Amino acid sequence: MTSITRNGDEATTGRQRSSARKFRNVLPAPIGRFKYIGIAIGSFVAVLIVWSLITGLGLVKEMFLPSPLAVLDTLVEAVQDGQLWDDMSVSIYRVMVGYLLASVIALPLGVLAGSDPRFEAAIEPFVDFIRYMPVVAFVPLTILWMGTDDLQKFFIIWLGTFFQEVLMVADAVRQVPRSYQNLGATLGMSRLQILIRIVLPASMPRIWDTLRICLGWAWTWLVVAELVAATSGMGYRITQAQRFLATDTIIGYVIVLGVLGLVFDQIMRGAGRRMFRYLKGRS
Repeated sequence: MTSITRNGDEATTGRQRSSARKFRNVLPAPIGRFKYIGIAIGSFVAVLIVWSLITGLGLVKEMFLPSPLAVLDTLVEAVQDGQLWDDMSVSIYRVMVGYLLASVIALPLGVLAGSDPRFEAAIEPFVDFIRYMPVVAFVPLTILWMGTDDLQKFFIIWLGTFFQEVLMVADAVRQVPRSYQNLGATLGMSRLQILIRIVLPASMPRIWDTLRICLGWAWTWLVVAELVAATSGMGYRITQAQRFLATDTIIGYVIVLGVLGLVFDQIMRGAGRRMFRYLKGRS
């Protein structure tokens, strides 16, 4: 009887090991940080090589797609005469002001909409209605209402991020398990205490991801804000270059915008890892 039981246990263990090996073969294993960075850099290098081959072999006219060296020369010249730094500082200022204004207003509204059905009914349908309106269509109106100064640029960035941010924050708050809130009520906490001490801490990692994603959207709406009725900034410089068919300047500034967005995204991602490092232990 004992030998039969032992044989049965060994067979079960063998099946479990076989199943574990099968899962390891199907599901990709996590990779280290340095390997991740290496693969990421490799993808950028691959695109650069393909770009160089296309322009070097003359498959596309230089007027439509300049070589990487031509774009680099244009950016170096813009750095040396200070133009790029001026445009970058103006654009970063506009993005951060518009984005922070949107976040300061969207966070409390999103938390209320996600935690109380009455606020949800009052906020979400209207926000859903507005968010489907194209922001580009508001550009002429914002110029009529506010002129062409920085206030108009702030408002365009605010429009492009605020309504999405409210809904995403509300969804992050709703992801908190109801059992957490029931536990707080069992301990005698008030509704406000449950919100501050349970719901907000539990939803903050998702809320932080929302803020990071919305910052990326703010950069895209910056270009829209600066393409029309602007006299400075990176979007304005792209528009000016378009008039003279200076595709090297256009591509160079687009690349710089991508680098800036990536830098800000990585800063927020790194800050999130530090603030919510306890989540690594749960995975």
